[in-house]
Amino acid sequence: MQSIIDDRTSASKEKTERRYDIDWIRIFGMATIFFYHCGRFFNLDDWHVKNNALSPAITIILAVLGIWMMPLFFMISAMSSYYSLTKRSPQQYILERFKRLVIPLIFGTLVIIVPVQVYIERVSHGQFSGSFIDFYPHYFDGPYAFGGNFAWMGLHLWYLEFLFIFSMLTLPLFVIGIQKKSSSTVSHVFSFLTKPGAIFLLAIPLILVEMFVGQYRDNIIGLQDFGGWSLLTYLVFFITGFFLSLDPKFKDTIEKHRVPALLIATGITLLGIVSNLYEFESVGKYQDILTAATSWCYLLAIFGFGTKYLTSNNAILKYANEAVLPFYILHQTVIVIIGFWIRYWEIGVTTKYIVLSSTSLITIMLLYEFLIRRIKVMRFFFGMK
Repeated sequence: MQSIIDDRTSASKEKTERRYDIDWIRIFGMATIFFYHCGRFFNLDDWHVKNNALSPAITIILAVLGIWMMPLFFMISAMSSYYSLTKRSPQQYILERFKRLVIPLIFGTLVIIVPVQVYIERVSHGQFSGSFIDFYPHYFDGPYAFGGNFAWMGLHLWYLEFLFIFSMLTLPLFVIGIQKKSSSTVSHVFSFLTKPGAIFLLAIPLILVEMFVGQYRDNIIGLQDFGGWSLLTYLVFFITGFFLSLDPKFKDTIEKHRVPALLIATGITLLGIVSNLYEFESVGKYQDILTAATSWCYLLAIFGFGTKYLTSNNAILKYANEAVLPFYILHQTVIVIIGFWIRYWEIGVTTKYIVLSSTSLITIMLLYEFLIRRIKVMRFFFGMK
């Protein structure tokens, strides 16, 4: 994850001010994704392994988190791209992205991290019996999601794959953006968007894209199998995040709009929950528009509160920021393994969720501290400096 890859947003050739709020939001986002995937063990949708009792309440909570969780990461990634490109040449930027995105993706897809998830899915779904060693040669039997086992997209590591593609596709645009950000035309646009309420207009491109891809939910254009959004919509989030990095005035503007943004997002979310529970068709017809608008408001609120309150730097931030990428790579595999062993325990959902999340967190941090952080070759495979 570029957002979880960049363990720093340090001063650039332009003496760009370090954004500790972005570092904290990156960590907050990773914590959210961890607890989200713990919840996948209990919600009503299918997953690699499921608990013996499912929870409609957790299903609703995860649906709300899905409105902003992955869009947040794509926006942080783009902001990190801005800081990276202001201190690196395009060639250096490409090499850095390859080391931090592609190397961990290849390693994770081929070595244990992803294969063991596919193995547990096949065993828990009654599609395979035997040990992981017996299964591993069959891991390469056909592409996953098309009847086979090979997880070409890396399962939860899909983010690394598409983030690298986005980074390459947008590189010319981003380089031009940095070069032209002081032009009169761009300055006028920035000036307009810093006026009261104007920042909400940046939801319009998201709404238009969602309306477009909503017509193609059955093919690759509108496919929502990756975090609940289409890849085209993620690309718009990514470009928008970079755009907001070009002018420091956006930081203050977003901070000033944090409360109304949160209120609007909360209101639309409650409306959506009620409409789904009572099947209000009049609201459902505008689902794509409402979801895009709500996501943008949540993002404004998160960044706004972050710039207001998450400005400190300390040892915890430094340690956690460096750990974010390895944590991301490890977390779902550990959750799936532990979930597989406790799925038939006869205890309540709340208690089991606490057991799953706490045990997984401890296991991940021990693996990171003693197997990854201290070993140079492992740091390389997990995208660390």
